[in-house]
Amino acid sequence: MKKALIAVTAAAVALVAAPAIAQDGTQWYGSLGYSHYDTDFDADLGAVNGRIGARFGRHLGVEGEAAFGVKDDSGVELNHSVALYGVAFLPVSDQFDLLARVGFGNTEVEVGGVDFDDDSVNYGIGAQWNFDEANAIRGDWTKIDSDTAEADVFSLNYVRKF
Repeated sequence: MKKALIAVTAAAVALVAAPAIAQDGTQWYGSLGYSHYDTDFDADLGAVNGRIGARFGRHLGVEGEAAFGVKDDSGVELNHSVALYGVAFLPVSDQFDLLARVGFGNTEVEVGGVDFDDDSVNYGIGAQWNFDEANAIRGDWTKIDSDTAEADVFSLNYVRKF
């Protein structure tokens, strides 16, 4: 079931993004930040994350994300988390956007010396303050939902637009 949902998500992103690319120019961006993982392993983990994305016009985009653990807790360690998302932007003003994203990912966590590697469906919401044409600050919440575990991820990122 989860693999079918991942396939449907990927197809929906491709179908929605294609007309958007044809309409407007594409704006590329990258970000770097910190993520706090609240897991159902009763562990609070921390990670440095990076994102690369493309925004097609004002409302749609795609982004890839990679995170690497920097804070362990109670014998639980985040090795890595990677994901691909379709992103919907709602411009509230020239300086402020709300956003929602849905996609799929893979996370590897070490618990007590044993690695667990799991695919997931991820979804979340956030807000971005654009303090000039090229720079922004973004905060968001993402739910990582896999067959074996869940996590709430809270991120704060510096965004640079190209």
